[in-house]
Amino acid sequence: MNSVIKGASYVLAHTPQMVVYNGTTQTTERIVNPESEYLKELESHLRSYEDCVNYWPNQVYIGNATPEDLAGVEFPYYDKVKEGAQRYGKYGEIMPEEEFILLVQACDQFEVVKIDKDFVSAHKDAFAKDPIITEDIAARVEAGVELSEIEAAVKDEHAEGIYVAGKLVACVKRAHDIDVNLSAHVMHENLMSKASSVLALLYGVKNAGISKDDIEYVIDCAEEACGDMNQRGGGNFAKAAAEIAGLNNATGSDSRGFCAGPSHALIEAAALVKSGAYKCVAVTAGGCTAKLGMNGKDHVKKGLPILEDCLAGFCVILSENDGENPEINLDILGRHTVGTGSAPQNVIGSLVADPLERAGLKITDIDKFSPEMQNPDITKPAGAGDVPMANYKMIAALAVKRGELDRKELASFSTNHGLTGWAPTQGHIPSGVPYIGFAREDILAGKIKTAMIIGKGSLFLGRMTNLFDGVSFVIQANTKAEAEKASGVSEEEVKGLIAKAMKDFAASLIAE
Repeated sequence: MNSVIKGASYVLAHTPQMVVYNGTTQTTERIVNPESEYLKELESHLRSYEDCVNYWPNQVYIGNATPEDLAGVEFPYYDKVKEGAQRYGKYGEIMPEEEFILLVQACDQFEVVKIDKDFVSAHKDAFAKDPIITEDIAARVEAGVELSEIEAAVKDEHAEGIYVAGKLVACVKRAHDIDVNLSAHVMHENLMSKASSVLALLYGVKNAGISKDDIEYVIDCAEEACGDMNQRGGGNFAKAAAEIAGLNNATGSDSRGFCAGPSHALIEAAALVKSGAYKCVAVTAGGCTAKLGMNGKDHVKKGLPILEDCLAGFCVILSENDGENPEINLDILGRHTVGTGSAPQNVIGSLVADPLERAGLKITDIDKFSPEMQNPDITKPAGAGDVPMANYKMIAALAVKRGELDRKELASFSTNHGLTGWAPTQGHIPSGVPYIGFAREDILAGKIKTAMIIGKGSLFLGRMTNLFDGVSFVIQANTKAEAEKASGVSEEEVKGLIAKAMKDFAASLIAE
């Protein structure tokens, strides 16, 4: 039987100061053009925590509103306030920068994170009151050090400073004197990804209604790499995050595929569960500091706030078929192969039309498609257009070409089969997976029967190949009852028959 989606989580950490000091657009500008007008104006375009929480797409991401709700909001979104917006949502939360810094310190196993003792004292109680933060995690936060120690580390030891409201409050020290893979910059980047993954894992377990001990395997599919000079990307983010989250029965590994990584990881997880290798698998990913403020220049130039000011994370829990939750159908998988090519029509054909055709389905048989779900509030001012809409236009055009959609229905295809983008541009984060939580709910509620998740990635960024990448899979309503009815034997009966056969075989061996 296919594995099922038991639950999903989506979390944000509001980190505006990391935009300034850690986003590559800003750090590069500081090297190339340190006196630029952009850097001078940047701070005045940072959003407050309240503005971040009230932002419509963020509220959709954590589950306090739906993509359909967002579709009813007049574009652009940045100047609209979501009434009744809250820090906590049904999928996760938007954690303030101050508390997230304490979570990062709780995730530090090698004493490289140092926080000002006055800062710890001011925020530790609020951090401990977060309902998802366990006593064990809260207890890992150290009392802190003198600010002078942090200042000296940043000035003399190449430590990466952590700032709040423009003031130095903490730092990440290098973990090795000469290994660039353990430099303060890389340690900072990796710890931020790990901490946001921990937050997502905690909510994933809660939302799935399972025990932490139920999870047997964790797959991390973020875009960072941890290792040392002898194995730069050896890993393992998965076990590192599972340890802090308290998943004591889990092992795990990392899966990487640029933006397509989450879809690859979910297919792998579904296969592991279906094969019986593991009964319950968590797929998780933390955020990427490098992409904070990635389109900041265009936003500031057009008088907009810096909208890429959050680290994002997500988690999806897959388990054995329970006869209720939606399934990942491993018989319908789209693959951008080595020979597919990079032409948009070929890409969409390989990921959408080809797998459906093999299964005897039409494009219009899929109720909802979730490709790259980037928030157009971020991408349109930067000249990238509405990314989800561009994908839907290509899918619809292909359906018309195949005779599966009337040309008159082109305009309504995105409304009927698409979604309005709401995800932050954190690379892997918007690539199909933000809809999984909503898809699960919509299928359980009978609103839809099928959804296709499409992950796409740019492998050429690593300078190892010019190839593009992508995989897709279909989520469908549970079919366990139908399968058992068709076979006339329940899964439990099958297991019983197998157990009896094995017992009889063992007895025959003893008799001989």
